[in-house]
Amino acid sequence: MNSSIKNILAVILGWVGGSTINMALIQAGHAIYPIPNIDSNNMEALSEVMPTLGFNYFIFPFLAHAIGTLVGAFIAYSIAAANKMKFAYTIGILFLIGGILVNFMITGPIWFTIADLLLAYIPMAWLGGTLAQKIIKK
Repeated sequence: MNSSIKNILAVILGWVGGSTINMALIQAGHAIYPIPNIDSNNMEALSEVMPTLGFNYFIFPFLAHAIGTLVGAFIAYSIAAANKMKFAYTIGILFLIGGILVNFMITGPIWFTIADLLLAYIPMAWLGGTLAQKIIKK
């Protein structure tokens, strides 16, 4: 397969795969920790209530962002033709941009925003690429 096509597929499939994991974990979080009297699809209502919620309501969003990025980076690294780590980091950057946008749209506690933006994206892209590198070598 042409290396350009492999690289394009690496980004697309990494993004789709990571996003699928992200959404599954967000949905699981809403099922395990439902916010009373709030429609989880109503962004305005979520934005109003988020600053008042306890730590447990932020476990699944953080895991969704971190694991979604990790899986996406793993997939991108595994598919890319060359410069594989660059593609893992590309997924991390795409997810970081999404994380920044979501943190502005649905404002949570400052501790969550800081932890989310600093720990869930670029470090997880590095980890996903590193794990793929170690597994692929074997």
